[in-house]
Amino acid sequence: MLPKIALKLLLLALVALQLLEIGAGYRILAPIFFLGESHFMMINSIIKELVQRGHEVTFVTPFSLAKENLGSNYTEVLIPQYNIWSAGKSIEVNKSLNSFCLSLAVMNMNKAKAAVDMRDLDTVTFLRMAHVIGLGSTDFAFEQKEVLNLINAKDKLGKYDLLLTEQFFNEGALFLGYLYQIPIITITSFGFSNYFSSLTGIINPWSYVAHGWKPYRDRMSFFERVDNVYSSLVEDALRTFWYDPALNDILQKHFSNHFKELPTIKQLERNISAILLNTYLPLEPPRPVSFNMVSVGGLHIRSAKPLPTNMQKFLGQANHGAIYVSLGCQVPSAAFPPEKLIMFLGVFGSLKQRVLWQFEYDKLPNLPANVMVQKSMPHTDILAHPNVKVFIFHGGLFGFQEAVHYGVPVLGMPAFPDQHLNVKKGIAAGYALEVNYLTVTKEELQSSLTELLENPKYRDNMRRASRIFRDRPLSAMDTAMFWIDYVIKHRGAPHMVSAGLDLAWYQFYLLDIIGIALAIILLPILGLLLICRNYNSAKKPKSKAKQN
Repeated sequence: MLPKIALKLLLLALVALQLLEIGAGYRILAPIFFLGESHFMMINSIIKELVQRGHEVTFVTPFSLAKENLGSNYTEVLIPQYNIWSAGKSIEVNKSLNSFCLSLAVMNMNKAKAAVDMRDLDTVTFLRMAHVIGLGSTDFAFEQKEVLNLINAKDKLGKYDLLLTEQFFNEGALFLGYLYQIPIITITSFGFSNYFSSLTGIINPWSYVAHGWKPYRDRMSFFERVDNVYSSLVEDALRTFWYDPALNDILQKHFSNHFKELPTIKQLERNISAILLNTYLPLEPPRPVSFNMVSVGGLHIRSAKPLPTNMQKFLGQANHGAIYVSLGCQVPSAAFPPEKLIMFLGVFGSLKQRVLWQFEYDKLPNLPANVMVQKSMPHTDILAHPNVKVFIFHGGLFGFQEAVHYGVPVLGMPAFPDQHLNVKKGIAAGYALEVNYLTVTKEELQSSLTELLENPKYRDNMRRASRIFRDRPLSAMDTAMFWIDYVIKHRGAPHMVSAGLDLAWYQFYLLDIIGIALAIILLPILGLLLICRNYNSAKKPKSKAKQN
């Protein structure tokens, strides 16, 4: 009897050890150098979820999560916030800024007086500015002792299981994945991008895949396709002939004396195992993707919490519905000229709906009785309230995902190229309208709000989009967690990476095959033409010389 009991106890102990091994957390290094604060909405959500699931996370970040009290599994390496106006000797920017917001970052480069002046910035100029900031933030990060401690640490092998980092102009962080010899997963808080062809081994058909910063749909006119091809070619050229070589120079500048061999940025990007994309149907039309491109759009959206008492009462008593206004740092409400602000308040005051406005001040003079302003408002909790009928905002991707998730029609006031694209998609889908915050009139604003509030098609279309957005085999966060676990378990999952990344550019685009095919077709024709020419020359009678 005793031997049987002992055997059962031994088997139970072995099963328990196996479960402990399966449930053991991974060690994840997450360095983020780029200072796009809005991008951290997605990154922070993933970091917190990983810690809550028992993984050990070392987060290299300019924005602290210390207030979250994440516990002993979380290690924060806080680095200084990059001053985007001092981008280095090779980057001509000459003013300083103490805090970062992308809308403010590009103002001086474009000689704009305020963020609201950036609305009509052309795509190529915006691309150049983003590249400048990416180079400067990478150069700055490699000068910080906190980052250098990670780079120069001894016994790197086996210390971490995964490098998790932002994709948006954050390529320098990939160097840590190379040094620690660990798989890499990048997070694209901006969704798809034109240059992913070179990262994943796929081809983006520019005939119907719009550039990520162009306000075009998948059904483009001839001139839109011309512009789309131009912008895509310019970005490819900027990356190939300027941005990537400049990043290589930054690596050489900082580490050529410390390492015998340094990889190129292209070689570092080749080590990316998977990309977590901040997008999902129906916000993105169908397009070519690779197995290692995983759509997890909306993972930052958490379950709604009870509203503060004053807001709950304000919205609860909105018998005709409510409008939520949040323009963010791209189009700060306080930057509106006084006459524009008076116009907005006048229109809001004339409505029977109540208006919640996230403003930079808690009080405004002559505030209508149906309008509440406050510096900080719980974004998703407000959109989740059934009485909220319209969402007025700048058209950023995170806000659009939240609006679609909760089924709230949108009035967009875009400032930057990606926001124009988001709003255009919403208009095409029939759940959004757009106004230009620089030129909008009282009549236009009132007409747009009346249309969104009284025409049921916008609410119906948004509800349909919401059902599609929510309908998934796994939640966005669970999908991200699954693939992070998958890549680690399968040691980088090389079977998910396309062989197209190993081809030379002329092989990837089949230019060698096309060249041979043209030669096979053209050479016989050319030879025949030469034969005919020689035959005609031989047949032609020679002219006799004139004799005296």
